[in-house]
Parts: sequence; structure tokens; C-alpha cells
Amino acid sequence: MEVINTLGRRKTAVARVYMTAGKGNFTINKRDWKEFFPIAVLQAKINQPFELTDTVGQYDLNVNVAGGGINGQVEAIRLGISRALVKVSEENKPLLKVEGLMTRDPRMVERKKPGQPKARKKFQFSKR
Repeated sequence: MEVINTLGRRKTAVARVYMTAGKGNFTINKRDWKEFFPIAVLQAKINQPFELTDTVGQYDLNVNVAGGGINGQVEAIRLGISRALVKVSEENKPLLKVEGLMTRDPRMVERKKPGQPKARKKFQFSKR
């Protein structure tokens, strides 16, 4: 199996996922994934696509992720993994789509408007 290259995004985080057949070794930014994301909840999110498709330990991942916070990065990686699993086998798509793992979350931070301190907040109004 050749290298499968996919992209995942969430907010401002961008994850480039390179998946090959292997024994389940994950590296994120040239570090072990359990060292990069020490929190169990985040590790579970990364494993979720593999558990849904019964492919735990069948693929090696090399991920480059940049931007955003840790949760945005994890969800970007999860989308990249889901897309890679669909490239491997189209049968995985309905399983992942039911759980909402094939959709790119479009929610972004609203831009700050001029004449306001934040996106929606207004300066204090003074009548006199």
C-alpha cells in the first residue's frame, strides 16, 4: 500500500495526514502521539475513526498539524484520518458519516468590526 495523503481542518488548525499500512504507530509533528496529546479524551477522539471501522492497529500515521488549539488540532486530525480511511475503502464512508466524522465543521471565529471592541460587543452607550 502506498502513502495516502489527506487534509483535515477545524477552526484555524490544519492537519496533513500521511497514512500507510503498518502496526498502529502514530507520530504527530515528529513526536509520539501520546506525548503530543497526553489527555485521554483527546487520544480517544483520534482513535474514534479506527474503532468505528474496526481498523485499530492496521495503519501507521505521520501527521503534521499547525494552528489552533489542542481541541481544534485533534478534530482536524480526526477528519484527516476519516478521509484517509474512506480513500482506503469506500465501505467505511457510511460508518463514519453516521457519527459525523466526514463533515468539516464550518464554525469559525467571527471577525472584529470597526467601532466595536469585539465582534458583537459594543462600547458603553452614554446618553449624556
